[in-house]
Formats: sequence, C-alpha cells, structure tokens
Amino acid sequence: MPVQEIKVYPNPVLKQVCKAVTNPPSIIKTIIDDLIDTLRISPGCVGIAAPQIGYLWRVIAIDAQAGKKPKNDSSYHGKLICLNPQIETKSGSILFREGCLSIPEFTGNVIRAEKITVNYLDTNLNPQTIECHGFEAVIFQHEIDHLDGILFLDRVQSLKRDIFRRKIFLPPKK
Repeated sequence: MPVQEIKVYPNPVLKQVCKAVTNPPSIIKTIIDDLIDTLRISPGCVGIAAPQIGYLWRVIAIDAQAGKKPKNDSSYHGKLICLNPQIETKSGSILFREGCLSIPEFTGNVIRAEKITVNYLDTNLNPQTIECHGFEAVIFQHEIDHLDGILFLDRVQSLKRDIFRRKIFLPPKK
C-alpha cells in the first residue's frame, strides 16, 4: 500500500473521535498497510494513528525501538498493530518531551502515566493485553489520544512554558 500524507494540525480530522473496529470492513487491511508504510518511511517515528492519515477508525501502529530516546528505562514489545486499544490501568507519572508528525514544528512537555496496561485486538481480532512502561507507555498514550481527537498540545500545562519550536536540521552544503 502507498505511503499516506500526514494530516497536519489544524486539519479537523485530528480532533474527531474514531469509530471502534467491530466487524472489520475491508478498509481495515488497507489502513493497517498504510500505517505500516507511513510509519516505516517517517524518520524517527515510533507511532502513528489512523486519523493522522485520514481514517477515522481506532487503529494504531507502534514501534518504540525505532526512536532515538533512551531505551534502558522502557519496555519494548517490537512492532505492534493495535485495533481498539484501551488503557486498562495507569500508575506513576513521567514528564516527557513529545513530538508528533501532525504537529511538525513543535514539541511539548506532557505528563503521562509511567506504567500502563493496554487491552487491544491484534490483526487477527484476538484480544491482547500488554503491560508497558517508560517510553513505550508514553507512545501508547499519545497514539490512543489521537483516536479520541486529543493532541499533545491539549495535554501541556502551559502553552508558554511547555511548547518548544522543533530544531530543524538542514543538510550540509556541498
């Protein structure tokens, strides 16, 4: 499937609540393939949600190991496709600088749960439960927020103090 264009804020699709996947329509396979392809081609991207590529279904793709964040304080479950992910339990808190493909010019400090348990359906519609912490837990929370029309900007405590312009690296001149 082709790589999809990322919807960028203030695109209204990013603020909508997604539909649950029940009897999966044929479009779900397309969404999964598009999410995987788009995640793979986006440098440093560790997660993506269906609304970011224009689909209003509760589907996310996560690969915590693709990031550049420290890996020693986090769980890692590899590449995951999750349908209808739902956070079952939360504990602790962690302040994390988050970025988003849909808000490419900024990052922001967000307080998230440090440990979570997530229930979801895998691509074969089998129920799964995963426990994660640290960076991986932050990714899950960020992507699940997308499914509810919530952006990291909605989670920062102070727009003045906790939002930062992203550093843009230009290729070296020849």
